[in-house]
Amino acid sequence: MSAALVASVLPADAVELGRVQDAWGIKGWVRIQPHSADTDALFASQDWYLQPPEARFARGFSAFKGCVAVRVTELKVHADGLVARFEGVDDRTLAESLKGCRISLPRSAFPEPEEGEYYWVDLIGLRVVNREGEDLGVVRDLMSTGPTSVLVLEYLETVDGEERAAERMIPFVAAYIDDVDRATRRITADWQKDY
Repeated sequence: MSAALVASVLPADAVELGRVQDAWGIKGWVRIQPHSADTDALFASQDWYLQPPEARFARGFSAFKGCVAVRVTELKVHADGLVARFEGVDDRTLAESLKGCRISLPRSAFPEPEEGEYYWVDLIGLRVVNREGEDLGVVRDLMSTGPTSVLVLEYLETVDGEERAAERMIPFVAAYIDDVDRATRRITADWQKDY
């Protein structure tokens, strides 16, 4: 392992935000593929955590094991992604060895969102109830449908006397979402169980 890659422990609140696509140029830069169009969190922190690619993509990966911390010395928008340079990564060979690495940052390093805006990661796991207090489920995922996002909820339903997991979707727009209370981990929606 290169001295530029410092063995570390992944923070408990780490959120994966992108991947190293490949080397960029000959001076150690890497091309970054962010998982989201909103890259503010990546620009907000100079300290990133890298993990090897998932097993199915890790064939031939040998740059490091576990988790490493890197310091970002430069980060800029380029074409349809980002390019970054890490402290101590000064040549293409080392940059190429990082191909496929997953990039994470602690949630605590994210910039605070504007009033009424939320990071998707903050909505996952929140319980959703309607105005009548009926439980609609727990946010399992979010889905982008272009101009709006949709909450994907998981709940239990009983069919023929057996309980099974089911899915419900609610547009994440002011017309249907009354309140998001992160402190109580609860979203109130103008939505009925039979919609």
